[in-house]
Amino acid sequence: MSKTLIINGEEYAFDGSKTVLQIARENGIYIPSLCYHPRLGPLSKCRVCVVEVDGMRGLQTSCSLFPTDGMRVQTDTARVIEARKMVVNMLLANGNHNCMICEMNGDCELQDAAYHLGIEFPAFLVEQKEEKDDSSAFILRDPGKCIECGRCIEGCNRMVVNEVLDFGFRGGHTQVICDTGIPMGESSCVQCGECVQLCPVGALIEKKGLGKARRWETEKVRTTCPYCGVGCQLELHVKDEQIVRVTGVEGARPNQGHLCVKGRYGYDFIYSKDRLTTPLIREGKDFREASWDEALDLVANKFKEIIKKDGPDAIAGVSCARSINEDSYNMQKLFRAVIGTNNIDHCART
Repeated sequence: MSKTLIINGEEYAFDGSKTVLQIARENGIYIPSLCYHPRLGPLSKCRVCVVEVDGMRGLQTSCSLFPTDGMRVQTDTARVIEARKMVVNMLLANGNHNCMICEMNGDCELQDAAYHLGIEFPAFLVEQKEEKDDSSAFILRDPGKCIECGRCIEGCNRMVVNEVLDFGFRGGHTQVICDTGIPMGESSCVQCGECVQLCPVGALIEKKGLGKARRWETEKVRTTCPYCGVGCQLELHVKDEQIVRVTGVEGARPNQGHLCVKGRYGYDFIYSKDRLTTPLIREGKDFREASWDEALDLVANKFKEIIKKDGPDAIAGVSCARSINEDSYNMQKLFRAVIGTNNIDHCART
């Protein structure tokens, strides 16, 4: 039996499985948040998503508030707006948030919150001296833009369980650290980029995409990762027919936004001039281009000659890890059922 939640005077049905923030967003009501992400659940750290609830003392964090039947919520009272402005002002003041040159301009949740609240400049400034960390292969860390929301830490520790990131130091010196406070490039980080995808601001950025395109200049193209048979769903961010960056598709099976280092950063091979684009047949010391029909007929005839002379066990096959599972299945059926040998393996075992 559905229950009723009243947000800003309007009634919305709910079943008890979702928070006030989730229900509001599903119904087009904007409540800013920074530490919340659908895959991480309620963290209740940033306090930007606060709302006023009839009968409750103080403001409530909507990302962790599960409604009760008949609950009345206000998302835009003067008290709520004042509290949000204070938090966002503090976050803007305690960092180097220069939107004009930031890679996340146009796709930054802190920028969205400031715009929604009408904050043009932070109310005060705190001097920051943290240096950027560009020691790792694929990720640029900028502590000056970090808002300490904890999303990268939750993703690293709880989602992909690499346990590299954590909060270090105390008070005003608190910051996200790698392992025991060493540069990311010297840490145990495997460069999966989970932290980059979860970061709501520009504190974690893909190095390979630096300066290549503004967020609104790219077109998103959904595809399947070519690296193994899992079938992870990718979004290619494309400008002028060139991939600028790759992200996992949130909410899509099987990966639910997760990617490994190869799926997220290993896309350069598609632009290699050494890629084979047509079959080649050796003639002496050289190769000549051939059609697929000619090449496949040649291979099939060679197989028949070998089987006739030395038997099916004289042939072995190795399936490619980059092929889809169905292709590997068909290859092993070809060798076992058609050729008649169990000499079939997979390159992932090497």
